[in-house]
Amino acid sequence: MGTIPSHLVQRIQQAADILGNCKRVTILTGAGISTSSGIPDFRSPESGLWEKYSPLEVASLATFRYTPDIFFHWLHPLAQIIIDAHPNPAHIALADLEKSRRDITIITQNIDGLHQKAGSTHVLEVHGNLRTLTCVSCFTQQLAEAYLDDYIKNRTIPKCPLCDHILKPDVVLMGEQLPARTWLKAQETSKHCELMIVAGSSLEVLPVAGLPMRAIENGAHLIVVNKSRTYIDVRADIVFHENVAEILPMIVQEVSCENH
Repeated sequence: MGTIPSHLVQRIQQAADILGNCKRVTILTGAGISTSSGIPDFRSPESGLWEKYSPLEVASLATFRYTPDIFFHWLHPLAQIIIDAHPNPAHIALADLEKSRRDITIITQNIDGLHQKAGSTHVLEVHGNLRTLTCVSCFTQQLAEAYLDDYIKNRTIPKCPLCDHILKPDVVLMGEQLPARTWLKAQETSKHCELMIVAGSSLEVLPVAGLPMRAIENGAHLIVVNKSRTYIDVRADIVFHENVAEILPMIVQEVSCENH
């Protein structure tokens, strides 16, 4: 641990000790875990997605129903960034952690698919993803890959091949319910885990923000890694207000060293 700043050494060790003693681990990730991959978060000053746009104006279910072109115009540059993005050390560390014979579940608020790109397999995408599209009329689901090229190059709004109505990306918009089965699984894994790690989430969006409370109320340890403060910091075993792409790999590496 010689390369770790001295003020972090003790807390890294403490976090590794907790993680090393827990078999059922749930990691709740938010936009902050993907900023090091070049994907902007939502609330950072100047660079956050909501600094330039109001979510109710561009990313709400009402906007999509009545003026879908506004949504697709807003999504276009973000979709290109997500397509080009690669997992960063935090994503890779969590994928490596899954190989350690622990029961690892990732609950992510992100739609970028970077956890899967890194190799994680137990991922609950509570806010959906961009891999599939669903027709707003006949509800047929299509793979997004067939439409991405035309959308990125020509801004062509995807249409259903069966009824010619608009295809909606399978992401959860403002005012839209979370996918029921995924949400139930997220609640269950939060309730039964021994440790929850909050990684890169400001915990400001309900109902997902309530999951850490569910975990600790059922006796779980809690580690928070997020640049800004969260409401649950006061209940956590350990809190890091540092870059998650730097801290998570250090914790996982320390656990790996202890196991050998």
